Amino acid sequence: MSLATRPFLVIEAEVGPPVTYGDAGEGVRRCIPITGGRVSGDLTGEVLPGADWQSVLPDGTIELSAHYGLKTADGLRVEVTSTGLRAAPPAVMARLAAGEAVDRDLYYFRTVMRFRTGAEALKRLNTVMAISVGERMATGVRLEVFEVL
Repeated sequence: MSLATRPFLVIEAEVGPPVTYGDAGEGVRRCIPITGGRVSGDLTGEVLPGADWQSVLPDGTIELSAHYGLKTADGLRVEVTSTGLRAAPPAVMARLAAGEAVDRDLYYFRTVMRFRTGAEALKRLNTVMAISVGERMATGVRLEVFEVL
């Protein structure tokens, strides 16, 4: 069995500075505020505020757990939960942490996404699983989202 996907969304989320909570025994915990952004593709509109809770592991790998909303151009709302990983050699992770533009092929940034909505016109999203390929930008992230068919 092969996995089939189709292009679904592009999410460009703006983020604030991280708030660090220290090492809880499973890596350094931090929270990245999601402050806004935009979505395009099957849905168009804006990214609503949320947060990405992260664990930075000793080898530099970052476990991601984001929770935020989308508001479509016609005012409908969709809840997004996204879990994933960002990993790269230490030199690449240091460049990303410094806000440098780094070719996304030099690091691994993937998430699994779920959507929830009470909007009748978008109810199909409640049964959609998606995967994304991410790119860290200076002030946010860009996610190319693919629906898993």
